[in-house]
Amino acid sequence: MKIVFMGTPDFSAIVLEKLNSVYPVGAVVTGLDKPVGRGYQLKPSPLKVKAEELGIPVLQYEKVSKEGIDDIRALEPDVIVTAAFGQILSEEFLNIPKFSVLNVHASLLPKYRGSSPIQWSILNGDEETGITIMKTIRAVDAGDMLLQKRTKIGDNETAGELFDRLAVLGGEAIVEALKLVENGEAHFVEQNEDEATHCKMIAKEDGRISFGKTARELDCFVRAMTPWPSAYTEIEGKKLKVFRVQKVDDTAERAIGEVVFADNKNGLVVQAEDGLVRLCDLQLEGSKRMSDLDFLRGRKIEIGNIL
Repeated sequence: MKIVFMGTPDFSAIVLEKLNSVYPVGAVVTGLDKPVGRGYQLKPSPLKVKAEELGIPVLQYEKVSKEGIDDIRALEPDVIVTAAFGQILSEEFLNIPKFSVLNVHASLLPKYRGSSPIQWSILNGDEETGITIMKTIRAVDAGDMLLQKRTKIGDNETAGELFDRLAVLGGEAIVEALKLVENGEAHFVEQNEDEATHCKMIAKEDGRISFGKTARELDCFVRAMTPWPSAYTEIEGKKLKVFRVQKVDDTAERAIGEVVFADNKNGLVVQAEDGLVRLCDLQLEGSKRMSDLDFLRGRKIEIGNIL
């Protein structure tokens, strides 16, 4: 089976490695190297790095549907697999493979169509999520579904941790899907449009913490924003990243976001909507990540400060 694989981030790199171990991939397609850092040095996508490690030819385009369509057609793929590719594909491109273009999507469609399904599943306090293998069409994550694989979301699992698990599950799912294709057993099911939900892309500024949430909502928020863009507040005029919070079995009637405790016995405790929460794991701008107790050692945070 001739396979072309398209993607960009670490998620797609992990999926590629699993897929290629069972079905050798003929070529990988990714975006152009991007300038990063102060020196604007060009940096390849994680998928390109992984493909080169595996010895797979890499093709790069700013817009593959315009610049690369003849190259891809010349490869005569049976199947094109995409995973977090990030480019819109034209109808002409979608008609290239003998079978179809299959997408590895990190949610249980039709829930969480869009670019940030992993973060939103945690943000909304879902108990489970999964992978959907679907046919790519000219609409965002709306194609017919071939198969789904489910997994529980851990009570303390961050978006980064779930990202890694789902990437492995995505690799397993696409291998299973291609076996169905190969054996002529692929059967697709339409998505229920009435159940469809859409999630917007997470931006850097979305990490700002609003303490006007319940302790449970704050916990979900912090885990969803870890490792990127990071949940954060501000203290002493500097950004304070928060990586873990914990509900405190105590009561107070203070303003939302007000510091209630800041000592080596209680840690750094703040008023939330339904009680108190401890900011357990922190990183002050310009410093290293540490526990709230280490953060408070040698630093006085005034009770009554509003975060």
